[in-house]
Amino acid sequence: MTEVIAPHTHIAHQNTLPTIFFHVAMPQPQTHLFEVTMRVTNYSASVLDLKFPVWTPGSYLVREYARNLQDFRAFSLVKSGEQSRQQALRWCKVSKNHWQVETNNVTEITINYRIFANELSVRTNHLDTTHGYFNGAALFFRIPGWEKQAINVKITPAHPEWKITTALPIVPGEKNTFSAADFDTLVDSPFEIGCHSLHEFEVLGKPHELAIWGKGNYDAQRMIADIQRIIKVESGMFGGLPYHRYLFLLHLSAQAYGGLEHKDSCSLIYQRFGFRDKDKYERFLQLVAHEFFHLWNVKRIRPQGLEVFDYDGENYTPSLWFCEGTTSYYDLLIPLRAGIYDAKSYLAHLSKEITRYQITPGRSVQVLSESSFDAWIKLYRPDANSGNSQMSYYLKGEMVSLLLDLLIRAKHRNQRSYDDVMRKMWHQFGKDEIGFTPQDLQEVIESVAEVDLADFFTKYVDGLEDLPFNQYLEPFGLQLIGDADAGVFLGLRVSNEHAREVIKFVEASSPAQIAGITAGDELLAIDGIKVTANGLTERLKDYQPHDNIEVTVFHQDQLLSFNVVLAPPKESKYQLLLIQNPTSSQKDNLFGWLGNSVKGLF
Repeated sequence: MTEVIAPHTHIAHQNTLPTIFFHVAMPQPQTHLFEVTMRVTNYSASVLDLKFPVWTPGSYLVREYARNLQDFRAFSLVKSGEQSRQQALRWCKVSKNHWQVETNNVTEITINYRIFANELSVRTNHLDTTHGYFNGAALFFRIPGWEKQAINVKITPAHPEWKITTALPIVPGEKNTFSAADFDTLVDSPFEIGCHSLHEFEVLGKPHELAIWGKGNYDAQRMIADIQRIIKVESGMFGGLPYHRYLFLLHLSAQAYGGLEHKDSCSLIYQRFGFRDKDKYERFLQLVAHEFFHLWNVKRIRPQGLEVFDYDGENYTPSLWFCEGTTSYYDLLIPLRAGIYDAKSYLAHLSKEITRYQITPGRSVQVLSESSFDAWIKLYRPDANSGNSQMSYYLKGEMVSLLLDLLIRAKHRNQRSYDDVMRKMWHQFGKDEIGFTPQDLQEVIESVAEVDLADFFTKYVDGLEDLPFNQYLEPFGLQLIGDADAGVFLGLRVSNEHAREVIKFVEASSPAQIAGITAGDELLAIDGIKVTANGLTERLKDYQPHDNIEVTVFHQDQLLSFNVVLAPPKESKYQLLLIQNPTSSQKDNLFGWLGNSVKGLF
């Protein structure tokens, strides 16, 4: 390294635009190291600035991808007769993700570096003896000021039999070489390289691919048939598919779950044996429906705060509740509309979501718009107090979207719905990719509903008032019923970890918190008798509300006992049920919302 070089401002000239090329190799996959070569040609400035992204769009956390970078080198090729030799170029690191290279007035600069890749998730990189997977933000440098330049990427697989799968188009005549229109497109196009199974299918005249890495109990043909149904339903909702080709990347692992959306593809990770059980398989299809829905909602219908990605820091918006929460609302509805499950199953799935919302104490602390804005420091960094202080914009956004859909449907007798909101957002903002503001979003919803929603947004998006589920469900002949656990309320969530009963969560204002018990304590005994995580609920059935019990724990290796006064049980499970004797109007509304399979409810 050398001293810091003064920052350089790039001035674009049409006839001096540089060309950017990456070569990705993996000669020793067992080391988990991708070897990357970046070549910049036709470069005229005296300093080459290189910046490594700190996050990737769709996953709102600064992940510091540069921490996995090592062995940085910069050089130029100097010709000596018919031979060429490498001439090292001076460089320095200006900040955690910013490198500067002195070019010595050469017009072609080569950068070598290696990326450690041993984190299997949809937003990181993973390389081992079975495959290579990477996201552009976690592998490639960008040149500030040249983000709109086209970029070519050549892949050299670890083994000749490994195939390469990505949504990027191949460069004609160039083996294993792909072209990205710009840096955003490169970041938005993950690669899967290996011996994965690859299934090609067509939907509405357009080609699709499903790449599956890992073993599992899936039935590929059944999965593809259901994915085709999901694609058709979502395409019908928006009036067509806004891509030429689409790729589903699926990784199978032990207990993983997640997805990351892209414009022309998505990455999915799911438990390898989660396809035979009905509920688990339906949850997988909800994940597919969610990530596919994102190709409209957030990849093209974007908040103004996400219009230009700041790869060096956070992009803020209070509207992630719409991007993610509304998408979560539809990921349950889409399989219903596709005939994958019926209205009874849908209401069961929705009841579980409402239960998760209702039993989260943080819903009374963090407002929805703030949850979106603070995603960068909270949602992806849960701690022992998160349940008490935070509310997921996915979950509450789903609940708010449910109420808005019911409001619109009830007022217009199902002649309008939240679908019309999505279509209007698509035509007004998504097709031309014009960023919307929070006010734009509210105005679109109001225009469809023909209702002033200022009070609704004040209470439920920017405020902490309880969501009045039954008020909105009543026109559809449904009611939300809460069931309390038998026995008493203590306020602990305990998990067995390495033969220790660890208290993972203590609910705010619960008997346990009032007594002084802390998350991280090791639970040992109640009234002098050993208790386990699995046996705690059954054990508490022996007591009555207001009983005094002695809870013994290890607190930071110190043996402590607490006197706890038990409280009456709290509602812990919620169900959506038909009201008795629904009117014909209520039945009609329910049919209009959930379709013909509603008949099975009566």
